[in-house]
Amino acid sequence: MGRLRAFCRAGHLPTLAAAFLYFDVSFMAWVLLGPLGAFIGEELRLTAAEKGLLVAIPLLGGSLFRPLVGLLADLMGGRKTGLLGLALTLLPLAAGWRLAGRLEHFYLVGLLLGIAGASFAVALPLVSSWYRAEHQGLALGIVGAGNSGTLLTTLLAPRLAEKYGWRSVFGLAMIPVCAVGVVFALLAKESPKRPRSSVGRGYGALLRESDALWFCLLYSLTFGGLVGLASSLPLFFHEEYRVSRVGAGDLATWAVVAGSVLRPVGGWLADRVGGYRLLLVLITSAGCCLAGAGTLPPLGLALGLLIAVSGILGMGNGAVFQLVPLRFPDRVGLATGLVGAAGGLGGFLLPAGLGVVKERTGHYGLGLLVGAAIMLAGALLLLHLGARWRTS
Repeated sequence: MGRLRAFCRAGHLPTLAAAFLYFDVSFMAWVLLGPLGAFIGEELRLTAAEKGLLVAIPLLGGSLFRPLVGLLADLMGGRKTGLLGLALTLLPLAAGWRLAGRLEHFYLVGLLLGIAGASFAVALPLVSSWYRAEHQGLALGIVGAGNSGTLLTTLLAPRLAEKYGWRSVFGLAMIPVCAVGVVFALLAKESPKRPRSSVGRGYGALLRESDALWFCLLYSLTFGGLVGLASSLPLFFHEEYRVSRVGAGDLATWAVVAGSVLRPVGGWLADRVGGYRLLLVLITSAGCCLAGAGTLPPLGLALGLLIAVSGILGMGNGAVFQLVPLRFPDRVGLATGLVGAAGGLGGFLLPAGLGVVKERTGHYGLGLLVGAAIMLAGALLLLHLGARWRTS
């Protein structure tokens, strides 16, 4: 309780709340094509590979926009950049509601929804600048729990699509985006201790630092795995286990809940046991659970394993971003933009790859097994890095 009281007295709680809401509603918009993929796919008669690419493209868009948005956050500050991001997010939502009609139109809508996915590079540095090192893990874990916006999407979007039509879901999503924009404008403040912009050093210098590249790789596993699963699971449960479109969204929601709720736990644990040790355990565990799901066991067991994977990866996200501000305190916006871009790229590859595997083999199992192998290879690499760090 003493630590919690100290945390509440530190920093700026209105900004923490505003950043959480901004991140939450941005994630809601970012992954909207995931639970709508089955609806759009059936109407447009898409192949499995086309549906996989459809739900993956917003994740690629997030990767492309995050470095730019991180740069803007360093230049303009998180508050102004966040308000700009929310305003621009309305454009693809309006296009999906009223204009898009062909597959290539929805590819463009998905790409522009990546602006919402880039919110990571705004929310984290905005909050990080308010908190001291001992509170970074918990503060950033709370903001990062805004990925619970995917919960709103997987739970509500299929139901709204069944009742009002899937196009209307894009229009309805504009309402919370506008509401959060007002709250963010009223509550979010820049920290007087915000580091001076380091744009002059830029991404080129950051990329020449090996630690930045390792963080990119680790985050492509944890965050990429989590958001990739969130986008893929509605299609996975619907097509592999013949669950209804609404029921598939409900099952995916359980996995999203685990990843969202446990993210702050990952940051909190990383503050106490160390990010490296925690990540090693988490990535290894995720690989083992994903391998079990790749055998395509009965639905109940598959759901339990995928919930476990999502929860583990959610904690892994918190652990990675406990380390980033400590390693790059004067370039948090740039670093989170770069690392977040790598995470989005990992998220893009998972649903796109699963779609290709499904089309080639008729099942998703092999795709999940490949994902498990990549996770376990990441754990081995982390062991190697730990040995090098201890001797450096």
